[in-house]
Amino acid sequence: MGVLETERLTRRFGPLTAVDALSLKVEYGEVFGLLGPNGAGKTTVVKMLTTLLPPSDGSARVAGFDIVHQAEEVRRRIGYVPQMLSADGTLSGYENLLISAKLYDIPGKEREQRVRAGLAFMGLTDAADRLVRQYSGGMIRRLEIAQATLHRPPLLFLDEPTVGLDPLARRAVWEHIADLRAEFGTSILLTTHLMEEADNLCTRVAIMHLGKVVALGTPAELKDTLGREGATLDDVFVHYTGDTLDAGGNYRDAARTRRTARRLG
Repeated sequence: MGVLETERLTRRFGPLTAVDALSLKVEYGEVFGLLGPNGAGKTTVVKMLTTLLPPSDGSARVAGFDIVHQAEEVRRRIGYVPQMLSADGTLSGYENLLISAKLYDIPGKEREQRVRAGLAFMGLTDAADRLVRQYSGGMIRRLEIAQATLHRPPLLFLDEPTVGLDPLARRAVWEHIADLRAEFGTSILLTTHLMEEADNLCTRVAIMHLGKVVALGTPAELKDTLGREGATLDDVFVHYTGDTLDAGGNYRDAARTRRTARRLG
C-alpha cells in the first residue's frame, strides 16, 4: 500500500467535471509532482486529498485512511503548505511554530524541543525571535514547511512552493525539500508550473489535462517518450497538453500570484 492511493477520484461542479476518474498511487518516501496547465484540475485534486473538498465519486486513502469517512485521521497524517502565505507576519518564527505545535496536539513536554529542531532543520535558528514580516521570501517558505511538518506527517502537500521566489531562494527551498525526504522519509506531493523544479525534485510526475492524467512516469521516462535527443520536461508538457508553458492563468490567477510575490518580497 502506498502513502496515497486514489481510485477513480472524481469532482464535478455542476456540468463541469474538474477531476475525471483519477487513479494513482504515491509510494512512501516519494516526491510526486502533479503538473498541468491552469484549469487542469490540480488544485481540485489537492483540495480533495487534504479533505477540504468532498469528491463527487470515487475514493482516496492517505496512509490507509479514507479521505471522506476518516477525514480527521487523514488530517493528522498530512502537512499542507498552500501557495498563499500561511505564516503570521506579526509573530516571530518561534511563535508561529509554537502555535502550530499546539494545533497539532504535540505534547507540552515535547513542544520546545520540536520547535527548536524545526527551526534548526530549516536553517532558521538565528531568525527564531525575529518577526516573520522581516523575513525574506525563502525564509518564509522554509518556516511554512517547518510548520507543516512539526508533527512528522508521512505525507506533505506543497502547492507551488517556490512561487514568487528568486532563483537563489528557490534552490534553497529545493534543498530543504530534498533534506526532508532524506532525513525523515517524508513523502511529498507538489504542484508546480516550473518544469525545472519538477525535474530536480520529483521521483515521478503526473501531467494532468482537462481533469485527466495524460502522462505518468519519471522525468527521464517521460522525456524518452518523445523519442528525440535533448528533449526537456517542457517539451513533454507541451506534447501531452497541447499548451504552451504559461503560469499566468487568468486575471484572478495573475493577481493572486503577484500578491504572493509581493509578500514574499
